[in-house]
Amino acid sequence: MPSPTPRIALVTGTLAEPALRRIAAEMAAEGRIEPVVVVLHIQVAALMTAEWVSRKLELPAGAAIDRVVVPGYCRGDLAHVERKVGVPVERGPMNLHDLPGHFGREARGGASDYGEHSIEIIAEINHAARLPMDRIIAMAEAYRADGADVIDIGCDPTPAGGDRPAWTGVAEVMRELRSRGMRVSVDSFHPQEIRLAAAAGAELVLSVSSQNCEAASGWVRENGKPIEVVAIPDTPSDLASLDRTIAHLAKAAVPYRIDPIIEPIGFGFAASLGRYLEIRRRYPDAAMMMGIGNLTEMTEADSAGVNMLLIGFCQELRIGSVLTTQVINWARSSVKEIAIARQVMHHAVTHQTPPKHLDDRLVMLRDPRLRPMRDDELRELQARLTDKNVRVFVGEAQDDGGQFPPYSLHAMNKDVHAVGSDPFTVFDQLNITDASHAFYLGYEMAKAMTALTLGKNYVQDEPLRWGMLTKEEVSHFERRKGARDEPRP
Repeated sequence: MPSPTPRIALVTGTLAEPALRRIAAEMAAEGRIEPVVVVLHIQVAALMTAEWVSRKLELPAGAAIDRVVVPGYCRGDLAHVERKVGVPVERGPMNLHDLPGHFGREARGGASDYGEHSIEIIAEINHAARLPMDRIIAMAEAYRADGADVIDIGCDPTPAGGDRPAWTGVAEVMRELRSRGMRVSVDSFHPQEIRLAAAAGAELVLSVSSQNCEAASGWVRENGKPIEVVAIPDTPSDLASLDRTIAHLAKAAVPYRIDPIIEPIGFGFAASLGRYLEIRRRYPDAAMMMGIGNLTEMTEADSAGVNMLLIGFCQELRIGSVLTTQVINWARSSVKEIAIARQVMHHAVTHQTPPKHLDDRLVMLRDPRLRPMRDDELRELQARLTDKNVRVFVGEAQDDGGQFPPYSLHAMNKDVHAVGSDPFTVFDQLNITDASHAFYLGYEMAKAMTALTLGKNYVQDEPLRWGMLTKEEVSHFERRKGARDEPRP
């Protein structure tokens, strides 16, 4: 019968044994688990395979192990190991310093409902009239894959009075996207474009003010019912005009959602947020929308943080839809960012918990937590090396009174332990003569220096983690192992 505190076998190799025993002792003192360290006769735990572990692993007699955790690098089908030991087997984290978090964290979001959301994403294709159909389709498919619920077809601006030729191709675009199972909307002030789009299946018009609200009742969908519109003020600060437009739409039985218009920083941003609060006070049950692209496109900063904050504001105020664009490079992943942010903020607001330690996919420039190896751990590890293979680490450096925390680049084998902040100096100490190996180490040191500079974790042969933008890599070991599947002790 399992003990009240789960007894976990932690499998490792000989090099990581001292560090793992220290971490296991800390976890045992916390009382979450009762760890049992099992050391297999292999120096580098990353070289383990499930098949090899199944042959070599012997659990301590009489230990009543509840489950086994093998290193995150262990490749292969863990069912082989489970059949051997008769208890559940799982992969742990790649970095053994992440083990406390592995056993201490709850399921993502801390609740079974994490992932639910209540905010609809409308992703706009700007200046669609200037794009070929295949480009529009490709953009729409990409937006949908990233989480967009509605694809908005942005038409060219319409001068006052609507005196430009209508883009009649809007109807063909609507029908094509709908045939692919997409929901579509149209962003236009040209009455003929709107009528064509509505008849072709658009479900929403962006936008309606006093200039065109009289015509809104004549825009009907395929089912003969009026199309929903987004009501906006004549100018952002003119809420009286917005009230009049809303009153007209309500009287004409035209469905609507309200967007008081967010303005860029320096042009009334704070006041525009106040207008959203005021509109929610005046219309407590009305559907609302926010065009958050106005801010992400006009703020020279990575868009993820901006999107997260705006989605939090929308969640608290029950703004049920947002419009975004992906034009400028720093906002090129906004749709996917919002798709993640709406899950985080739905959980945070619903459960009244800060949006922290729920989902780290929007932490991209830096890492949520740093796990550098201590100087004494690295010295001890180098002393145990018995081969000339070079290991690269980012570890703690001596504090010279400069930037905190100080970190250094470490490269070592059985003969050398090179330490420094300059990768060229560190490399020179390694006496590498093989060009292929030099290329590999140069690549790894470049990753390590990137991690050191930005405040990220570095693990040799693993990609740097960039949140939702992480690109997985084939490890150097996997590339070069060829036909050799059996790890060497």
